[in-house]
Amino acid sequence: MTRIFLPFLALVMLVAMGACRKTNSPGEKVGLDEAKLISIEHNDGYTKVEITNPWDTTTLLHTYILVPRDSVMPGDLPPGTVVRTPVKNVLVYSSVHSSVLKELGAAQSIKGVCDSQYFNDQMIASGIADGSIIDCGNSMQPTIEKVIQMNPDAILLSPYQKADYGKIKDLKIPIIECADYMEFTPLGRAEWIKFYGELLGKRDVAVKIYDKVVADYNKVKQMVSSKKLSKPVVLTENVISGIWNVPGGQSYMAQFIKDAGGNYPWADDKNTGSLTLDFNQVLVKAQNADVWLLKSPAIHSLADLKASYSLNEKFKAYQTGNVYVCDTNTSHFFDSFPFHPEVLLMEYFKIFHPDQEIDYQLQFFKKINQ
Repeated sequence: MTRIFLPFLALVMLVAMGACRKTNSPGEKVGLDEAKLISIEHNDGYTKVEITNPWDTTTLLHTYILVPRDSVMPGDLPPGTVVRTPVKNVLVYSSVHSSVLKELGAAQSIKGVCDSQYFNDQMIASGIADGSIIDCGNSMQPTIEKVIQMNPDAILLSPYQKADYGKIKDLKIPIIECADYMEFTPLGRAEWIKFYGELLGKRDVAVKIYDKVVADYNKVKQMVSSKKLSKPVVLTENVISGIWNVPGGQSYMAQFIKDAGGNYPWADDKNTGSLTLDFNQVLVKAQNADVWLLKSPAIHSLADLKASYSLNEKFKAYQTGNVYVCDTNTSHFFDSFPFHPEVLLMEYFKIFHPDQEIDYQLQFFKKINQ
C-alpha cells in the first residue's frame, strides 16, 4: 500500500503546486472597470482583444490575436488579426498615442509618424531630423513608399465611421484601431492603456499607471461630494463659422464637468458625441453660464473673443471676465488628458471652485483679461 500511496501523494502535490502558480487560465477575462468598448481575454499561447464598434455596438469593429513573438505560433487560433507582441516597430498617427507609448516605457518602438506637424514632442522632432523616425506624410493618405521602407509591425490610428484606410490596408500590416476616444467616461478612455500595455509587453506597467489614475481621479470626486460647494453653470467652446459644437450630455467631457462639481446646460441630452448648434441655440441655453471654457490658438483676451464674434459679449461669463482659454498651439492638452483625466479633473475643480485652497497650478487653461 505504501508503494501505491507515495506516487499518488506526489501526484497530488504536483497538482497543488501547479494550481498555486500565477498563470492565466484559458479564457481568463481581464477585469475592466470603466472601458465599455474593449474586452481582453488571456488564453494559452495568445491574448484575444475585441473592440466593439462604437457606431453600432451590436457588432465588433476588430478582433486582435496577440501572440508573443518569442513563442511558436499556435495552430488553433480564433479568427482575428494576428499581432506579434511586444510590437517593436510602430507607425503612430496621433501624438496622443505616442505619449502613451512613451509613458509605458516603449518610446523606442516609435519608428514612424503621420501628421508630424501635430506632434509637439521634441523626441519625435529629433527622431525625424536624424532619420530614426520616418515621417510618413498625411494620415489620410500616407506615403506608401515610406511605410514600406519602415516596415512597421503595427499601425496605431484612430478609427472613424466606415473607415476604409485606402492603400495602407493592402500592405497586410496590422492596423490597431484605437477607438479609445469613443469611450463614454474619462476613466473608460484612460483604461485603454491596458490594451496598449498588452501590445507593448508592458502589462504590469499599464495596470499600475491606470490604478494610480483612478485613485487620484476619485480623490477629486470625493472632494466635490464631501464639501458643500456651489455648482457653477459651465459653457464650453465657441462659435466658429456659424457653428457651435458642444459636448453631448452623455459624453465624457460632460462627465468631467459633472465630476468636478459643475452644472452643464446640456446635461439632460442623451448624445455621447458632440451637438452641432448655432449661436442663438447656445445663447438661449447658456447665456447665464458662470464659467466659459474654450480651446483656441487665436483667442488671448476678451477683446479677441469679442472680435471673433461680437455677440459673445452677451454671455454672463464674458461680462464677469470668467473666461478660460486653452491655447492648443502651445498646450499639451490633447496629448495629456485622454490618459490622465485626473489632471484635467483637478484643473476643472480649481477653475470651478477658486475659493477652495488646493495645491494645484493650472496647466492647460488660462483666465483671459481685457
